[in-house]
Amino acid sequence: MSTSCLIEVSALLLYIRFIRGEPTKHIPLINSTVATRREQTTGSWEVIQRTLNGSQFYTFSVCNVGEREQDNWLRTTFIQRRPSASRVFVELQFIVRDCNSFDGASLTCKETFNLFTSESDADVGTTFRKGQFKKVATIAPDEITSKNELRINTETKVVENLSRKGFYLAFQDIGACIALLSVRVYYKTCPATVKSLASFPETVAGGENQALREVSGVCVENAISEELPRIYCTVDGEWVVPVGQCQCKPGYEEVEDECQECKAGSFKAEASGDKCTPCPANTQELDSGAVVCPCMDGFYRAPNDPPTGPCSGLPSAPRDLVATTSAGKLLLTWSPPEDTGGRTDITYSIECQRCEGMVCQSCGEKIRYEPAGVGLTDTKVSVSELDAHLNYTFTVEAHSGVTIFSFQRYPPKITAMRVMERSSTSLSLFWDVKPRVHPRPIRYELTYRKKVRHSRFFYPDKYGFCIFLFRKRNSHTRQGPEDTYFSSSEQLKPLKTYVDPHTYEDPNTAVLKFATEIHPSHITKQKVIGAGEFGEVYRGILKVPGRKEVAVAIKTLKPGYTEKQRQDFLSEASIMGQFSHQNIIRLEGVVTKFKHAMIVTEYMENGALDRYLRDHDGEFASFQLVGMLRGIAAGMKYLSDMSYVHRDLAARNILVNNTLECKVSDFGLSRVLEDDPEGTYTTSGGKIPIRWTAPEAIAYRKFTSASDVWSFGIVMWEVMAFGERPYWDMSNHEVMKAINEAFRLPAPMDCPSAVYQLMLQCWLQDRSKRPRFGDIVSLLDKLLRSPDSLKTIADFDPRISIRLPSTSGSDGSPFRSVSEWLESIKMSQYSENFACAGVVTMDQVLQMKNEDIKNIGVRLPGHLKRIAYSILGLKDQTSTLSVFAV
Repeated sequence: MSTSCLIEVSALLLYIRFIRGEPTKHIPLINSTVATRREQTTGSWEVIQRTLNGSQFYTFSVCNVGEREQDNWLRTTFIQRRPSASRVFVELQFIVRDCNSFDGASLTCKETFNLFTSESDADVGTTFRKGQFKKVATIAPDEITSKNELRINTETKVVENLSRKGFYLAFQDIGACIALLSVRVYYKTCPATVKSLASFPETVAGGENQALREVSGVCVENAISEELPRIYCTVDGEWVVPVGQCQCKPGYEEVEDECQECKAGSFKAEASGDKCTPCPANTQELDSGAVVCPCMDGFYRAPNDPPTGPCSGLPSAPRDLVATTSAGKLLLTWSPPEDTGGRTDITYSIECQRCEGMVCQSCGEKIRYEPAGVGLTDTKVSVSELDAHLNYTFTVEAHSGVTIFSFQRYPPKITAMRVMERSSTSLSLFWDVKPRVHPRPIRYELTYRKKVRHSRFFYPDKYGFCIFLFRKRNSHTRQGPEDTYFSSSEQLKPLKTYVDPHTYEDPNTAVLKFATEIHPSHITKQKVIGAGEFGEVYRGILKVPGRKEVAVAIKTLKPGYTEKQRQDFLSEASIMGQFSHQNIIRLEGVVTKFKHAMIVTEYMENGALDRYLRDHDGEFASFQLVGMLRGIAAGMKYLSDMSYVHRDLAARNILVNNTLECKVSDFGLSRVLEDDPEGTYTTSGGKIPIRWTAPEAIAYRKFTSASDVWSFGIVMWEVMAFGERPYWDMSNHEVMKAINEAFRLPAPMDCPSAVYQLMLQCWLQDRSKRPRFGDIVSLLDKLLRSPDSLKTIADFDPRISIRLPSTSGSDGSPFRSVSEWLESIKMSQYSENFACAGVVTMDQVLQMKNEDIKNIGVRLPGHLKRIAYSILGLKDQTSTLSVFAV
């Protein structure tokens, strides 16, 4: 509690008025030059100098005890009030003489006096009207002064509900013998303070009508609070009941009512009242203020590891591999890795190659492993069904929760290569490599090409050969954050680089350079198959003289176009015409020299990938889906090698032909997407498909091959979820907020764990740590070569994976019919099956088991699981989330 004085004087060091009817007399401020006694009108208050304990002081006194009907007034000057001080305290020090000490005056003598107050918005000067004053209290002494002993009283009274700019105090004597020593007028405040890391200002205490005054505070620097910090100031000037505690931000801890940065080598990941903790094992100790300790080079956190936990290394190779035969089977045994990388989740996988002469290939599914060829926790496996007279090579690999990062680890750098021996038909080559922290076997591939004169990239030696040494993984280091994601090393440059057609002064020049002109008479339109941004899309036939007739897709430009729209329309052809890859949609040519401009591409019978997967939900095995992804990744690798950034990679922009080959299409995002059917977030440079776009591209428009990798991760999710919409029915704002808060899409149902782990790598916040498309192609190839690696399924929680109304109708009520329920899960095609089987009520549906669902004719695994999971969701009355994918 603190107090603030309005006045504090001895003997009322103020302008005062001694009033006893008329006339009114004014005395100025009392000071040391005042005479020891002033003569006043008989019966009025007078100023007297007294000595007490050796000290002199002034009093205002009145002592007319022998006269009847006394009415002596003493008034202060105008006392200004602080606006928020509606309640003030008046502390009086005074002396009252015992009436019994006066001879013959006991009948008229009084031992009390009265305190009055009057409010005003301005100083009224010497004007005095008793009717303007209202009584505050009668002042009675606790101790009375006798003839021989002086007793000083102290009394405090409260003046409530003040509302005007100032006020006066007045003291009325009605016949007592009084000496007024001092008057102190003050109000109470709750002092400025810091509580629970919130700063609160000095606050005037309230009055009786506001016993607790609520005060809002502000979190101290580097502290935050989920709700506004508040506290209450009592009438006694004390703080009570703090609400809304502030907490230090990530990277800060509380030290004596302040938030100070975590010291170097420590961190704090969340806003909380916790202290900073030392960086865990195998992490980098950053400077002060760290919110997380990143892993040291060569160490990682598994996707399920907490970001605040220690980092782990990759396990070293298993040791002491031994092969023995028993009962026609081969028994492989080995010892655990010498270095587990600090993890306990070690598993093993077996890789087999069979060789006939000089030709070796994967054993595939021709041999049998017991208990399994992947996911082994024991250090032995039995191999059977081996063919005689063949050489087999078995490799045992150790895995852990961080093995998924192994494709990001670069092989040792080759520092020198030299020819040791040579003949007319052979060469013997040697090279040096840098040692690595965790040595693991690395295969090298040696290729050669015939001598090519005047080549920019090939350097023949005097023996007529040009020699290249490749490592299985890309070895160039990533550049700074503002690079374009590609290595600038001369030997790694692509043979062809994409040229932006918008750099041409005349866009028509780019079209002529990169696209073949087709005469419209060679094109036959057959059927409208869709609508593009600029016009309709047709299926048709292209018959060029001297060439075989081929089916094509024909994009047209709608009538009434502007010249800019025509140039934008044809710019896509200028881009497509530069590409030639099996997994990139092929441009057949353009029509530009006639009124109706057209772009002619190869025809993809099965259309857009997202719609095709939705139409064939559950019909493909994981192996087939991964094969589709491999094709898309190969196409994107080709584009990234050409320094082309797609910016709109999504399943809707992947086309599928009749052999299920996937090809990347739609190269027009350099235009503003005015009619984009997907929700987009408008920025200064156009519109962005939020659900597929990397956070740095949304925030800063930093489109790179790394942002295309993020988009590819979303495409992977779409494919494994059979065309499900990413983030379901969340709004764009909700998606952006969730991504920034580290939310990632959960694994789709039946998604292989290895595939989902690759998705998570594509969605790393730090774009420099995402895999390159070359890495992705290599990993998908490895999965396709080892189908057993796709058998381990990622965890799937149907309660959080999909958000659709599976337990109630659109109005929140239970489903009224089986057909309504089937329609909600997009399985209406089975309505007749349920009806024919006699399942016509939802109660009957709830009794069904998997075998019952099969018996009514649901055969596709995906459809069977969707219906089964939905029934499970219906039974779980506590869940409002769906358990199937659409």
